[in-house]
Amino acid sequence: MNTFVDYVEIGVKAGNGGRGCVSFRREKYVPKGGPDGGDGGNGGNVIIKVDPHMTTLLDFRYVKHYKAGNGEEGKGALKHGKRGEDVWIKVPPGTVVKDLETQKILADLVAEDQIYVVAKGGKGGKGNARFKSPTHQAPRRSEPGTKGEVKRLALELKLLADVGIVGHPNVGKSTLLSKLSSAKPKIADYPFTTLSPNLGMVKLNESKSFILADIPGLIEGAHEGKGLGLQFLKHIQRTKLLLYLLDASSPDLKDDFRALRNEIKLFDYKLYERPGVVAINKIDLLPEGKIKKFNNDQNHVCYISALTGQGLKDLLKIIRSELEKQEKE
Repeated sequence: MNTFVDYVEIGVKAGNGGRGCVSFRREKYVPKGGPDGGDGGNGGNVIIKVDPHMTTLLDFRYVKHYKAGNGEEGKGALKHGKRGEDVWIKVPPGTVVKDLETQKILADLVAEDQIYVVAKGGKGGKGNARFKSPTHQAPRRSEPGTKGEVKRLALELKLLADVGIVGHPNVGKSTLLSKLSSAKPKIADYPFTTLSPNLGMVKLNESKSFILADIPGLIEGAHEGKGLGLQFLKHIQRTKLLLYLLDASSPDLKDDFRALRNEIKLFDYKLYERPGVVAINKIDLLPEGKIKKFNNDQNHVCYISALTGQGLKDLLKIIRSELEKQEKE
């Protein structure tokens, strides 16, 4: 069963503020005590927090509504009501929070332990002690608390990766990810083996590494939702570098590359403009003299076999060089 979930809709309700109290001092030798009604407590907030250990929004399939605690009513003897308890919602890094009513993006949560108050609790009402004045010594007035915010939210996960592998189905993306990183994606020799994005950490040396993402293969019309494209293209929107993976046995490498570039362009032009590297995979299946040369002015080209490991060191050198170039800019 596929447990990767990258889009959910939930409801949140912040706590209401507690009512202020109407009360007067009642002591043995103070027959006409003044007002001593305390304020109501504030309502609790609904707060979203990034949890670096989470990788999916799966939990939200089972819990769709989140409600913070109400503030308590004020009491006599100037005792203020307790504040309502906050509700904390944990999300994976890379979660975008959107207000479904206004369609406005409220927060893009990427940093570890980053928080966002998505619904504010109502304020507690004033007790009657607050309304005492020289002309009004015994006010019987208090305030109700205000209502907490209520919102319908969309949570959308966009994975955080430095390099995104882009290719048609069955070109060897998952094999490449497994060889370069410690990730163990499902691998088989048929299209759409990958049904969800996979992430892997690739070590360049003791101090340098990068995150590599593999998404399901793109087919023509992916930007319109054909195949699995549209559902997962968003997971490479944050990448610094695109790795275009082509099949060396294809009759027309240039056409394959053009088709991939076109789908990226139609989906997100900013992503299309991002730096790229081209890797021609499966060269182990062809005799050396039969490998077609692929010339491209804008992208580095590398010939590899993800299966045997041939050319992978050269590919990593190119990727490292490109990422370092971006760090300097």
